[in-house]
Amino acid sequence: MFANHVGPYHNPSETYQYYTLPFCQPKGGKQYITEDLGEVLEGDRLVTTPFEIKFLQDMEHQQLCNKTLDSKDLDMLRTAVARDFYFQMFFDDDLPVWGFVGKTERNKQQQAAGAAKQQQQQSDLRFFLFTHFHFDIAYNGDNVIEVNVSTAASDPQKTRDITTASSLAVEFSYSVKWKPTEVELDDRMDRYSRISFLPQHLEIHWFSIINSCVTVLLLTGFLTTILLRVLKNDFMKYSAGRDDEAGEPEDETGWKYLHGDVFRFPQNINLFAAMIGAGTQIYVVVLCVFLLSLVGTFYPYNRGAMLSACVVLYALTAGISGTSGYVSGVWYKMMGGRQWVSNVLLVSVLFCGPLLCVFSVLNTIAWVQGSTQALPFGTICIIIVIWALVTFPLTVLGGIAGKNSKDEFSAPCRTTKFPREVPPLPWYRAAPAQMAMAGFLPFSAIYIELYYIFASIWGHKLYTIYSILFIVFIILVIVTAFITVALTYFQLAVEDHRWWWRSFLCGGATAFFILGYCLFYYHYRSEMHGLMQTAFFFGYNAIGCYAFFLMLGSIGWRASLLFVRSIYKAIKCE
Repeated sequence: MFANHVGPYHNPSETYQYYTLPFCQPKGGKQYITEDLGEVLEGDRLVTTPFEIKFLQDMEHQQLCNKTLDSKDLDMLRTAVARDFYFQMFFDDDLPVWGFVGKTERNKQQQAAGAAKQQQQQSDLRFFLFTHFHFDIAYNGDNVIEVNVSTAASDPQKTRDITTASSLAVEFSYSVKWKPTEVELDDRMDRYSRISFLPQHLEIHWFSIINSCVTVLLLTGFLTTILLRVLKNDFMKYSAGRDDEAGEPEDETGWKYLHGDVFRFPQNINLFAAMIGAGTQIYVVVLCVFLLSLVGTFYPYNRGAMLSACVVLYALTAGISGTSGYVSGVWYKMMGGRQWVSNVLLVSVLFCGPLLCVFSVLNTIAWVQGSTQALPFGTICIIIVIWALVTFPLTVLGGIAGKNSKDEFSAPCRTTKFPREVPPLPWYRAAPAQMAMAGFLPFSAIYIELYYIFASIWGHKLYTIYSILFIVFIILVIVTAFITVALTYFQLAVEDHRWWWRSFLCGGATAFFILGYCLFYYHYRSEMHGLMQTAFFFGYNAIGCYAFFLMLGSIGWRASLLFVRSIYKAIKCE
């Protein structure tokens, strides 16, 4: 039996080493288990315990140790019990068990009063420490299938009152009960999925997803019909004007009027190309993670596997074809860029730079509070080495390949020498209003799924239905691409040719809605509190939203580019 960590139940990111609390230690001294990169990133710190559990051997009462708790130990335990501290252990390194350190009770007369001040309420609480651990272990043949631990023993002698004591002698003990089961070894992790998604909840989950998908598809179909009908009328009017050779040529209006400006490259091409490259890389990483998830790589409590995969995939996709180094380099070259070194440096730090800044602040907070979420110096060095010897060199190689690429930007229309002046537009045609409209529809397709994802990342539930998540992701990509194309058309229709940056911003606008959902979840769907948990929640969620912004922005821009090329190719403008 290995102990992992302890921490307040409502603050899943605030975890501390198991022996931070005065628990019994092994006779030969505690020994830490070597963890891989993903496990360390998750804050796991496995350590040996004095529990000696022998296969198929029941134990009624086995003493762990006798311990005299001084005032410092008792103050620490009272704080832990008041904050609902729980512990996590692992049997055979992969079967998790949880239990609470103790419990609180309020005097009956104070329960009836209910209006006492906070200090008085604290003094009226009674704190109880659980000193006995009972393990129920299910086996099938020679294999351990299931492990459960209960600490709230029915025997009052094994639950000690630590409310007012300044020194207390306690005995820590444990018992073990073995029982057979018909569950096979390959199916022993299924119980954790069933606990996280009960049948009735799963039905609601599917119904909500189907309802969201139908709503989005209906809205998408409605907009598609309107857009195709408008485009058809535009093409018919343009063809009729060109065929009428007898009369005077009709002045071009709307999007057709911009054929000499629509393919004019945007400002700040270095930053634009770098954001396209970074967004494409994140998109490739997400697809690879989904592929690994669908083939069953990330089974429940395969500790750190997903984080390890993300680190490795991000490092390996930095320079190969289709990701940041190459994509940024080739687009920077096609847009006429000459300072390719600055482009390579920019795309290298565009995502990693903000991530490093946020990580530095959060890791410092965790280190000051003594949390296991603070990465050891050795792990930080490993991550730096991976970036310096793998990610950055691959990005440079990708940038060189993009610079030397023979790809040329093919535009169906010739760009004029001087840009056309954009007419004055109403406020709802401006970028903020367009981004609000662009982000709402994709967010409406995923907001239900966000609750389950947040409950898994920032709670104690497991998320194992990757097929549903993949379907929602595909819908998100499709809706993002479509709504960005629609808004790009409406922008061109009012003779505004500055669609390059606008399409990227509209595509990534869903990230701002997700950030708003983070605020809603924190205040109304969770009981998180404290500096460290709040900083971790908003810090890492901000980085996640930034990644979504880059990824969906690049998707929206690519869809708009394909659309603009198609419509201007269809009118055969000279």
